[in-house]
Amino acid sequence: MADLHAAGAPAALGLADPAMAQAQLERVITDLGRVYRERNDALRALARAHHEALLRLSIAAEFRDDDTGVHIVRMGFLAEALALALGQNAAWSKLLRMAAPMHDIGKIGVPDNVLKKPGPLTREEREVMNRHAQMGADILGASEVPLFKLASEVALSHHERFDGSGYPRGLAGAAIPLSGRIVAAVDYFDALTMDRCYRPAIQDKQALEMMAGERGRLFDPVVVDIFLDRADDMVALRDRINSHRPQFSALLDDEPLGAAVT
Repeated sequence: MADLHAAGAPAALGLADPAMAQAQLERVITDLGRVYRERNDALRALARAHHEALLRLSIAAEFRDDDTGVHIVRMGFLAEALALALGQNAAWSKLLRMAAPMHDIGKIGVPDNVLKKPGPLTREEREVMNRHAQMGADILGASEVPLFKLASEVALSHHERFDGSGYPRGLAGAAIPLSGRIVAAVDYFDALTMDRCYRPAIQDKQALEMMAGERGRLFDPVVVDIFLDRADDMVALRDRINSHRPQFSALLDDEPLGAAVT
């Protein structure tokens, strides 16, 4: 080892010219950097392809319940807007925008005679319908990728109720993930104000009053209060989405909130 140090690293490596050794070292570093970037690009492309496949499955599920499919686009952007209004950082809010549209992916497994039934569901039919939350989480899988982990969390928790009377696990209060509490409120308002197979759309004012009436029972009071406080902005964003009809791919973009619908 002493001889190695005495000779100097370049000479020990068979490189008598220090400049040549430095140039070779820089090439190695450059090559490693390129390989690292290519690896990360490949992983991002794989994650995007995975997300697009799941989003298309969500779209298929949504088309079975809403023949426009635009509900899931609104869900993404409205959930992001509400998360930001609640003080969440931009990165997490954007992740929720990408995850929220998959909230009802489990409906792909609900029979049409239940999903499209125009009247009230029987107890047995309600049990079948309620399984979609767990089915959605199962479809999304137990992934450690942040996006799919959040999407699974949303699918499983967005029908929990703040008072503990929801499903599938009967969680209450802060035990319900924030993502589920946000998506529950957004889904409620958006679903009320769209035409469904069993009823026409409810007017915005009435829907907001109904949401306020469920404060502390169905919904987190803080989430409801912020939604109601920002109701004009939320409705305006929804209307821009309805007017511009952005592509589903807009949910995957790195654009700032609303850029695809302004």
